[in-house]
Amino acid sequence: MKEYLDLFFTFARIGGLTFGGGYAMLPMLQKEVVEKRGWATEEELMDYYAIGQCTPGVIAVNTATFIGYKNRGILGGIIATLGVVFPSLVIIMTIAAFIRNFAELEIVKNAFAGVRVCVCVLILNAVIKLLKTSVIDKVTCVLFVSVALLSVFTDLSPIVLVVLAGVCGILFKGRAREGK
Repeated sequence: MKEYLDLFFTFARIGGLTFGGGYAMLPMLQKEVVEKRGWATEEELMDYYAIGQCTPGVIAVNTATFIGYKNRGILGGIIATLGVVFPSLVIIMTIAAFIRNFAELEIVKNAFAGVRVCVCVLILNAVIKLLKTSVIDKVTCVLFVSVALLSVFTDLSPIVLVVLAGVCGILFKGRAREGK
């Protein structure tokens, strides 16, 4: 029971203390899940995150489900998922009750502008950390630049980009190993 409560409260803290969606949760997921609890490796977290982007639903919810399932099976997946959505549900219901009264206040608009800037920095920090562990040789560097350019200059779906990157990883990293 303790393990399930730990899953719930860890993901409830992640869900309640990160603003800006799944991307903004990545630094806290790295700290809590990889560094502090060891529920997943850095590579596993990146894999869960990539799969979470390709599957229907919210990235943070999908990632929590994967991590909970990996550590405690089906019930663990359900509990981690409930943990990550519970704070948002409470916060959204509370805000919805009062938002009409405060949304047009200048202080509220300014607060949201500041939060958006902070979320951008948190996302950039997560990208830099992931970049250091993902782009490790010439092949992954070329793949990174290619996917970045395709995502900026085309309207390709992120799903297509992930599948193409996976195929390229299989083909080119496999050939690099065979050549050694």
